[in-house]
Amino acid sequence: MSNVVVLDNGGGLMKAGLGGERDPTCVVPNCTARPLSSKKWLLADQLLSPTEDLTSATLRRPFDRGHLINPDLQSSLWAHLFTNLLKIHPPNSSLLLTEPLFTLPSIQRSVDEIIFEDFNFKALFVSDSPSLVHLYEASRRPYGTVSKAQCSLVVDCGFSFTHAAPVFQNFTLNYGVRRMDLGGKALTNYLKELVSYRSVNVMDESFIMDDVKEKLCFVSLDVQRDLKIARRPGNNNIFRCTYVLPDGITYMKGFVKDSNEANRYLALNDGAPSSAEEKQYLERRDVTDKPQERRNIDLTKTEFTLTNERFLVPEMIFRPADLGMNQAGLAECIVRAVNSCHPHLHPVLYDSIILTGGSTLFPRFAERLERELRPLVPDEYQVKITTQEDPILGVWRGGSLLASSPDFEAMCVTKAEYEELGSARCHRRFFH
Repeated sequence: MSNVVVLDNGGGLMKAGLGGERDPTCVVPNCTARPLSSKKWLLADQLLSPTEDLTSATLRRPFDRGHLINPDLQSSLWAHLFTNLLKIHPPNSSLLLTEPLFTLPSIQRSVDEIIFEDFNFKALFVSDSPSLVHLYEASRRPYGTVSKAQCSLVVDCGFSFTHAAPVFQNFTLNYGVRRMDLGGKALTNYLKELVSYRSVNVMDESFIMDDVKEKLCFVSLDVQRDLKIARRPGNNNIFRCTYVLPDGITYMKGFVKDSNEANRYLALNDGAPSSAEEKQYLERRDVTDKPQERRNIDLTKTEFTLTNERFLVPEMIFRPADLGMNQAGLAECIVRAVNSCHPHLHPVLYDSIILTGGSTLFPRFAERLERELRPLVPDEYQVKITTQEDPILGVWRGGSLLASSPDFEAMCVTKAEYEELGSARCHRRFFH
C-alpha cells in the first residue's frame, strides 16, 4: 500500500486518496456548515448525508476568492479527513498537495507550518493543477500531441476562478498564465440572484443552488435565438422546467420535478435558427400535454420555475462584460495566454487545449468554446479542445500518477529540510 497521500485541495471540493490509485478515496466539500436546526458544525463528508437538512445552513469556507484565508479551519477539516476518512498516520506518510497558482508566500508558509508542525508529515511535495492535468493526459494518450510535444494549454474552470495555463515539459509557464475572476461560486451566486428576484428568496441556499446549477444549467450555442424561445408562453418554451425545494419533512434534498421536461432543450438543432425539427417536437408536446396541468400553480412556493436562467448563468464565462465585469471572456483569455508564449509554441498550444474543473461540465461547453475561439485564431492553426473524462478528478489522478513514480521521494521536501532551511528555501525546489 502506498504511503503517499494525494490531496487536491480545491476551494469547493477536497479530493483525497492514496498515490497509485485510479480514483480518490473521498471527494468532499471543503467547508463546514451549521444547519438551522442544530448547534453543531458539520464537516466535509457529513454534509453529504442524505438525512441532513441543509436548508439555510450557515456556511464557513477556508478559501475565499482562491486564497486560503482561514488556516485554522482548513487544519480542522484536514484533521477530520486524515483521521476519519483516509485513516492514515501522517508521521509515516508523505503528502502531495495541490495549491492555486500564484499563492502568496505568507499563505505558503502557514500551509507548510500546518503540514510539518501540526500533522508532522515526513515529506511534502507541492504542485499546481495544470502540470498534473498535463501529466495525466500525456500518460493517457502516449502517441497524442500532448505527449509528443510535451506541451498543452490547460483551461481550469474551478470554484474560485478560471485559469488558462500553458504547460511545457510538465512545468506551468507562469508568465503565460491568464486568469478570470469567475468560477463556480460566482455562477451559483448569480443564479441565486436571478431566482431570488424572479420567484423565491434563495440567497442563503448555497447547497441547493449548487445542485440546481449542476442539474439544469447548460451552455447556449445561439444566445439570441434561445432568448426568443425563452420568451414564449407556456409549453412552447422548451427551456421551462421546475425544481422542487426540500420541505424538511418528506425530503431533505431538492430535486428536478420532471427530468424529461428539463432535457427538452436537447431537441434544438445545434446553433441553427429555429428548425423544423424543433417545431415538430413542440407540436408533439402540445398533443400530449393536458391543459389543466399547465394551469396548476403551486401557491405554497415549495418549487420554482427556470427558463432563460438555465443558459444565462454559464454565459457569464464567455461574456463577463454583460454583468459589468471589466474582464475578457474565456476565448479571449486563452488567446492572450497563447500569445504570451514563444511563437513556435502557438500551433501546438491551440492543438492541445485541455478542459478541466467542475464548471466545464455544463453541456455543450467545449462546442461553444470552439465556436468562440475559432475566429480569434489564425486560419493556419488547428483548434482542438479535449474535455477530461472526469474534469473534477483529473488533477487528483495526475497527482496519483506522480506520487507512484519512482522519483517522487527525491522530489519531496523532508521534515528535516524544512526544520533546517525554512519554508521559503524549500519552496524553491517546486519552481514556484
